Amino acid sequence: MKLPAVTCVLSLAALPIMAAEPDGLTLPPGFHATVVAESLGNMTRHMAFRDASDLYISTEEQEKGAPNAGIIALHLDAHHHVDRMEHFSSIDNGTAIAVYKGALYTASAHTLFRIPLSGKALVPTAEPQAVVVDVPGRPALAFDDKGGLYLAVPGSGNICVAKDTPRNAQAQGLTPCPDLAGAAGIWRFNADKLDQKFADGEHFATGIRDTNALAWSPGAKALYVVLYGRDGADKTWPNFISAEDDGRIADEMVKVTQGTDLGWPYTYYDSAKHLRLAQPEYGGDGKTVVTDSKYAVPVAAFHAHIAPMDITFYEARQFPAQYRGGAFIAFHGPAGCDPEDFDGGYDVMFVPMDRSGAAGNPEVFADGFAGSTHADKCGKRAAYRPVAVAIGPDGALYVADSQKGRIWRIAYGAD
Repeated sequence: MKLPAVTCVLSLAALPIMAAEPDGLTLPPGFHATVVAESLGNMTRHMAFRDASDLYISTEEQEKGAPNAGIIALHLDAHHHVDRMEHFSSIDNGTAIAVYKGALYTASAHTLFRIPLSGKALVPTAEPQAVVVDVPGRPALAFDDKGGLYLAVPGSGNICVAKDTPRNAQAQGLTPCPDLAGAAGIWRFNADKLDQKFADGEHFATGIRDTNALAWSPGAKALYVVLYGRDGADKTWPNFISAEDDGRIADEMVKVTQGTDLGWPYTYYDSAKHLRLAQPEYGGDGKTVVTDSKYAVPVAAFHAHIAPMDITFYEARQFPAQYRGGAFIAFHGPAGCDPEDFDGGYDVMFVPMDRSGAAGNPEVFADGFAGSTHADKCGKRAAYRPVAVAIGPDGALYVADSQKGRIWRIAYGAD
């Protein structure tokens, strides 16, 4: 009868001593964070690794002619700390950057560019080449494993009503919504071809209000997007949508196949009822269930307004086996202050997934970025706001912040 007690004591003795994490971060047992880079500025957006040493950061220009606009190139030493930083190019937009077949892909507001990388030079010397032109808005970017390039572009606004409609007016939605013909969706292109026009791409999926988070899952061999749900429905339609109802208009994670309809602007997904409901602009009353099977069912549904900014899938070996194939999502947090009874956002969440693409329950993986109290989770008051996630060639998870431009490396075990 004493054997289980002895086993328990041995297991406890083998656990690593937990040290305080930098910046007050909270992580699962066995994980530890180190600061890779800091003071990159509040334009820091998404990240892409070339190899274990070279990391590229996209930016979003906050003011015309800002000195740090363009792309930030970081060189990491053997201890994963930045020992060299360069700024290059004037391309800035923030949501699209990737390294694919020896070239850096990045986007302005209306053009996706490819910049060939050569040798060991950190900063490329080749001129940017146009891959897709006439993109109708800020794109998110992903590549599949068969030479496909995907661009997700937003709609023109939060809802689809006539352009002269006053703010918070109870207006009827446009049918059909004109955005859906040439925007508010995902288009597929040839990843190896230059000078493609957006209009020539394959219209792969529709019904996106807005997104920054698009990624291909190598394990599930499928494309995934995390959406921004609509804002302010309770203010526009208080007789139909309460503040509590508004908090359940989900930010959705969806598996995307050819022809997927993600529901905007006609519907929204209620994260508590696990139902798709009609928007008030299209006859909904907060209870009207949409039964049309053409609309996607999310693999995960999150609380409203927590701003999913980036998604990446874990296929490395450094983390324990239960993380393999799953998705890490950076939630930027709402621009305003959360209600007193909600304390989500400003974190990195993990969605476990099996090889079929079926998702488990989302869980908070890294928290504490904003600060230690509920009051810290309030837009610009937050100390840090996760804006990007990337898996390094070393198998660690890298997380970038948009408040000050700090990057953390989260590793498992003694590393």
